[in-house]
Amino acid sequence: MTGVFDRILTLLADGPMHMTLLDPASSTGKDGEGIALAAARAGTHALMVGGSTDVSSENLDELVRHIKDATRLPVIYFPSTAGAMSPSVDAIYFLSALNSRDPRYIIREQAKGAPLIGGLGIETIAMGYILVTPGMKVGTVSKADLITHDDDGIHAAVGYALAAQHFGMRLVYLEAGSGADTPVPPALIRAVKQAIDIPLVVGGGIRTAAQAAAALAAGADILVTGTVAERGGFEALAAIISEVTKRRSRSSE
Repeated sequence: MTGVFDRILTLLADGPMHMTLLDPASSTGKDGEGIALAAARAGTHALMVGGSTDVSSENLDELVRHIKDATRLPVIYFPSTAGAMSPSVDAIYFLSALNSRDPRYIIREQAKGAPLIGGLGIETIAMGYILVTPGMKVGTVSKADLITHDDDGIHAAVGYALAAQHFGMRLVYLEAGSGADTPVPPALIRAVKQAIDIPLVVGGGIRTAAQAAAALAAGADILVTGTVAERGGFEALAAIISEVTKRRSRSSE
């Protein structure tokens, strides 16, 4: 059976892709199922589940089971700590918050969770996670030295991204934070994309087709949106996914 990461690489061979993020603490059970179904119908390629706070094994597993009842899309756990786990997920982003000031979010939570993940046989996808201004709640919780939008910030982000690649991580994620009023700027995306050879994920603050188009033009391989879907903005979500689809169509011509 093809693994989730292999499926991601297969999709990326034909152009960029989109993932929808659902928070088990706010999009619970049946509500989350409805959002997941709407996202699937709009053309999202995968579903991510996770949040910065208030995620438990119970609400995580409940959401995952509802999602899998409604769609056949892969479900990837986007964890914050080792305190919650679901055996129902298809894969987990085994991520390190590279610009955190706290070893807990760089390696210690990962060390706690690793034996459990191994016991459950869940596919791991190693990811370098880089928090960008404004960072929002995840930036605060992870105690990140946020990447700024100026030349110094771009230089730092490139360094972190290259370090992730040299460590053998499979993805780099530039994250502005859920609900951010400003997404990751194109100049930052472009600089990181030009520096690395592994796929680049970009999320946080993307609410419009124009913002999605700018991120894609700068080199984002995977766009992640969450808030727009969780707040019922399905027309906006469809418009964002349409920008991804356009570029996939062009790459296959």
